Amino acid sequence: MLVLSFTALAGTPALSGYAHTSWNGQRGAPADVVQFTQTRDGWLWISSPHGLFRFDGVDFQRMDSVQGHRLHANNTLGLLTTRDGRLWVGGRFGGISVFSAGRRQLFTEADGLPRGSVMTMTEGPDGGVWVATSTGLGYLAPGATVFRRIGKAEGLPETATRQILFGRDGRQWVSVQGGIYFRDPGQARYRRAWPHIDLMAMAEAPDGTLWGSDGIDKQYRVLPAAPAGNPRPRAELGGNGALFDRTGTMWVLKLDALERRQAPYTGSAANAQQLTRAHGMSGPLPQTAFEDREGNLWIGTSAGLDRLRRTRLQAVPVDTAFDRPGIVVDGHEGVIIGDQRRPLGRYDSAGLRQTLGRLDLTAACRAADGGLWLAGATERWHRNAAGRVTRLPHPPELAGNAAQAMTIDGKGRMWASISRRGLFRIEDGTWHKDGGLPGMPDGLALSLTTDAAGRVWGGFDRNRIAMIGDGRVRVFGEADGLRLGNVQVLLVDGARLWAGGQDGLAWYDGARWHGVGAAGGQRLRGISGLVRTRTGELWLYGSDGISRIDAAHVERLLREPGWQLPLERFDALDGLVGSAEQLRPLPSMAQGSDGRLWFATASEVASLDPAALSRNALAPPVQVLSLHAGELDFPAQASVRLPIGERDLRIAYTALGLAIPERVRFRYRLEGFDQRWQEAGTRREAVYTNLPPGAYRFRVIAANEDGVWNESGATMALEVPPRFVETGWFTALAVLLGGVLLAALYLLRVRRLTAHMRDRMKERLAERERIARGLHDTLLQSVQGLIMLFEQQARRLPLGAEERDRIEQTLELADELMAEGRDCIADLRTAQEPEELSEALSQFGSVLLQQRFTATVNGKPRLLCPRVRDEVRVIAREALFNAARHARAGRVELVIDYRPDGLAVLVRDDGCGMAAAGDKAQQRKHYGIVGIGERARAIGATCTLLSTPGQGTVMQLDIPAERAYPGRRTAALFLRLRQRRRPHAEAA
Repeated sequence: MLVLSFTALAGTPALSGYAHTSWNGQRGAPADVVQFTQTRDGWLWISSPHGLFRFDGVDFQRMDSVQGHRLHANNTLGLLTTRDGRLWVGGRFGGISVFSAGRRQLFTEADGLPRGSVMTMTEGPDGGVWVATSTGLGYLAPGATVFRRIGKAEGLPETATRQILFGRDGRQWVSVQGGIYFRDPGQARYRRAWPHIDLMAMAEAPDGTLWGSDGIDKQYRVLPAAPAGNPRPRAELGGNGALFDRTGTMWVLKLDALERRQAPYTGSAANAQQLTRAHGMSGPLPQTAFEDREGNLWIGTSAGLDRLRRTRLQAVPVDTAFDRPGIVVDGHEGVIIGDQRRPLGRYDSAGLRQTLGRLDLTAACRAADGGLWLAGATERWHRNAAGRVTRLPHPPELAGNAAQAMTIDGKGRMWASISRRGLFRIEDGTWHKDGGLPGMPDGLALSLTTDAAGRVWGGFDRNRIAMIGDGRVRVFGEADGLRLGNVQVLLVDGARLWAGGQDGLAWYDGARWHGVGAAGGQRLRGISGLVRTRTGELWLYGSDGISRIDAAHVERLLREPGWQLPLERFDALDGLVGSAEQLRPLPSMAQGSDGRLWFATASEVASLDPAALSRNALAPPVQVLSLHAGELDFPAQASVRLPIGERDLRIAYTALGLAIPERVRFRYRLEGFDQRWQEAGTRREAVYTNLPPGAYRFRVIAANEDGVWNESGATMALEVPPRFVETGWFTALAVLLGGVLLAALYLLRVRRLTAHMRDRMKERLAERERIARGLHDTLLQSVQGLIMLFEQQARRLPLGAEERDRIEQTLELADELMAEGRDCIADLRTAQEPEELSEALSQFGSVLLQQRFTATVNGKPRLLCPRVRDEVRVIAREALFNAARHARAGRVELVIDYRPDGLAVLVRDDGCGMAAAGDKAQQRKHYGIVGIGERARAIGATCTLLSTPGQGTVMQLDIPAERAYPGRRTAALFLRLRQRRRPHAEAA
């Protein structure tokens, strides 16, 4: 039996049509995986004796806590996701943690849960939860908080319970130690199912058949009652467990393998295939299987876990790998495949269907009459429409050189490219080098085809394409728009021609070649297969895999040469093992009569049906995982406020696309910073440096492998607080300090200029005093001496003498000259006026009038506006000058009154007074009075002049406070308003 078992194992083909990935501890994967579940947010949860893990398709995370709550146990076993989204985690030593919406609920024996290991959990049709433990069965009704134990009262043994399963018909099956029991809907008691042996794992087939395993290596059909005659139970399949996926495929867990079976699951019709450790399975003892919502199959083994995903490309199953296979479209379903190791044969997606003979296939073509031509290194085969094969050997001088390409022109003549020999036209059995035409390119014609006009097109090495027709050859090259390198494939598409080569793709519009570029920075390299499908799609096959171009995009390219083509690419993730051939056999892609596309690599032939491509319509859920700033890590939450000073961020995010996570694409944007979306590709981290302070919103979206975007994505609000130097307070303080500094600099500058001006003024005053002393000591004293001399002479003359009168008149003039001289000396000897007005005018009056002058200051002297001070000083000086020069006064009084509502200046004398106001001639002599009035009006002051002949003169100047005092415009205005209101109030 052991020998037969190994023989059967060795004779079972390897699993095909699936992409397999295994994890044996890589990226943090757990070992000894016992159960799986998937929550509504897309996470795959995994239980093992080493803890609870979750997986996003790229990285595993050990979860000591869920939604902020710690697990009650790290040795986990049972897992369940209920329809309301709650995650149930059972411990190997008892207890269940239930997580939902950030809360945790713990069930223990105190809550009625049967003690012992939580083996499995199942949600019933009513939403209640059934729990199988190592000591019995428990049931938690919807909305209940306490479990109810199910046992003897219901006819069920109270012993170790393994699994609960609800069939499609509503029947409940329970696996307990000793056998399987069932209960029909509406029934209260359980009955024992047949066979009456100890069965553990159960699985229901699409037809309703229940399969049970003994946990070792046998599978039985389970029936509600024993068949007629109660025969001895007979195992129909091996294995210790099974799972039926959504397509009805049966997956059997065997001792050291995973086996796939098709309905009816037994016999040769099951088409059994296996995945074993020899094929890369993660470990022995596959013990659990799970199908996620995208259709991926997950297997837990004693050493790790495996993922199986149905690929879009289906490899042709063969016992040994092909060796440089060539593919030719057959008139029947499928293709003809030939290589260097096996006979030529007809194949379909299921494998070999017919052997045709021995031929090392390197080139082929189909004639207009339906005949098929095949060629190798020594001969050509012709199979007519009736299936008769004729063999035609190559000429002796060409034998041993592989045929590279063949085609039939419009006149029924064959053109063949022979390796190392060149291009030949074969007519009536005779081979004509270059068809006897001049101008044919030298070198190897890698590809040949014939257009609708019967012309032959040849793709040559070194970026050359030749058009052969009407006895002429036209060669296209770089000057004609070609930039393909070696031209490896040609495709006639109506009135146009497509060409693929080592460096890309081009098309011919009848006049010129146009290069084709791919959108998104993708490359088109090594193209050796071209197909235009009936629906208008363009398929390319090259070094970078298979590319599909939508029909609408092809039409736009033909309208807009130079437009960047969007591509959908298929590669190893889709089941393509290897890449397109670059020399022989060419072309590397063909389309069958049923529309199926076939692709040849160096060792495999695979196919797909473009009309039935499987698509993943589920947009991947997106989550922000964490935020790292400086040395701090922040868990995923709705909003995060960063510490002050942290400006460099690293945000980790993910998308729960478990089918092909390598193709999940991301876009993110930091609103408030990024102007547009950032294309992250497959990168799952966003990095920002030196962010300015402010409020931001990070948003990330993702698309699955088929371009289905989750536009809602995930968001996180961020707040980057400013440093103190970035706050408004600091800015205000800086402005204030800057203002103070500028004011200080200004005051310092003013002080220096003032000191400099004072020094200059002192120098000027010293010079003026020296001049005044000189005038007084020389000129005035000399004039005074002359006056005294003349007075003595005049006194000697008799009264009434004419000479005395003349001398006295001269003396009067001399007195006036002396007075004017004293005035000039007074001006020269007047010291620099102090900044304060009263001091300046008092000093000026004392020098000018000496003992005749008195000054009175009322109120506290205050700083005046510079212009007002200068004008008032000039006006007062002019009044004092007039009093000294013309009034002949014995007493002159200056009164300065600093009042809150303004400034008043009074100059009063007891002199001779002035003429009446009506004496215009007299007024014209006093231009100083006119100037006083003009200056007063210029500063907004009121000047009042009162004079009576013989009774003296009074000049009074009144200036409002808003014009006299700096910064007191408003205060003075309010003061005057109050003063104006008081008389009215008193009158009232």
